[in-house]
Amino acid sequence: EVQLMESGGGSVQAGGSLRLSCARSNSRFRIESMGWFRQEVGKQRELIAAITLGGGSTNYRESVKGRFTISRDNAKNTMWLQMDKLKPEDTGVYTCVAYENCPNYECYERDPDYWGQGTQVTVSS
Repeated sequence: EVQLMESGGGSVQAGGSLRLSCARSNSRFRIESMGWFRQEVGKQRELIAAITLGGGSTNYRESVKGRFTISRDNAKNTMWLQMDKLKPEDTGVYTCVAYENCPNYECYERDPDYWGQGTQVTVSS
């Protein structure tokens, strides 16, 4: 079993920044990609950013491109989401996820194998 623990959520005014962290427990399971889902009130959660742990290839949903940056440090088993120029529509619960056997973006269509507990991000206008 892989455990994921997020931190860094909170409240910020529009235009501000937040940095989310996700610490991954050591395990025998081969995690090849990680990402962040966001769920806004009344909407389905969606994958907004993902990164492969091997090559560091990144993918972003159009709504966050140019404002959010996903990164990872494999030695520390940690992933981050730097969120800049935040907008009120970025408000939601952000959840760290991990994929087994997922070397590239093509597997992001399926559900992740592991989920964190989620952290709330609130952006006020």
